[in-house]
Amino acid sequence: MKAILIGVVASMFFAVTFILNRSMELSGGSWLWSSSLRFFFMVPFLLLIVWLRGNLGPLFLEMRKAPFAWLLWSFTGFVLFYGPITFAAAYGPGWLVAGTWQLTIIAGVLLGPFFYKIVEGVKVRERIPMRGLFISMVIFAGVLLIQTQQGSGLSASMIIYGILPVTIAAFAYPLGNRKMMEVCGGRVDTFQRVLGMTLATIPVWLVVAVRGYMTVGLPSEEQVLQTFIVAISSGVIATTLFFISTDMVRGSQEKLAAVEATQSTQVLFVLIGEVFLLSTSMPNGVGLLGLFIIIIGMLLHSFYTKKSLKPKQLAA
Repeated sequence: MKAILIGVVASMFFAVTFILNRSMELSGGSWLWSSSLRFFFMVPFLLLIVWLRGNLGPLFLEMRKAPFAWLLWSFTGFVLFYGPITFAAAYGPGWLVAGTWQLTIIAGVLLGPFFYKIVEGVKVRERIPMRGLFISMVIFAGVLLIQTQQGSGLSASMIIYGILPVTIAAFAYPLGNRKMMEVCGGRVDTFQRVLGMTLATIPVWLVVAVRGYMTVGLPSEEQVLQTFIVAISSGVIATTLFFISTDMVRGSQEKLAAVEATQSTQVLFVLIGEVFLLSTSMPNGVGLLGLFIIIIGMLLHSFYTKKSLKPKQLAA
């Protein structure tokens, strides 16, 4: 239950990404700068936090043990996640990007067979938690209902450039996160892992920034400021909180799916933010029904996660 609550708080900070990325695109900012600057801004804050905790040395030692794994899964979890998210903001409103991003609810459940667990000394492939998949499908149905009032205005370019990239991101983010937890094996804390993954992807973001300079020149002051806000809110606070929540339940694919499903609440926060900041219309009756279904789905996830913990608590 605690991990789910932390996940919901993380999704609130994540929502800033969708709102400000769309705002930057509407004001003429390039997605190349929106994506790369976020990670550049994250580095000094994360370095300071990890250094003050005395954990820089152990992190670098850990990264040297498996450099290829750190590069591969950091690229998957950060570059293939945030690059497509910012790119899509140029072709669709925040509600479309945030709504499509909710595919990660289902993606997190379907990724189970990509991982293994040790049962009595034997390596066993994880299975898809069917109960978790059913509840996640309920939540996603609620997300789709919210989108119906704007869905009639979708164009071909919105679908190709606004939906498909986010679909890739929705699978890449939980896959990269889970694989990095597997690589780290609990030997580094959340701040170390976020910093390590950020540092591992900096070479890619430098290439993206150079491409941005060659195509559109330097970013505007407004874009730099908004990207800085995204970096702190989404990059540092939200990512750290989300990784903490997934670390808490990393031993169970079903509980991981429940925590990842908390990201569905981003749609609520994005809708509220766009209504007040970008003058987006409020959801209609069907949209409100979708909000209700999302809340019911989250309560079901919380109930079954808490229920599954009882036997362990009694045994203790």
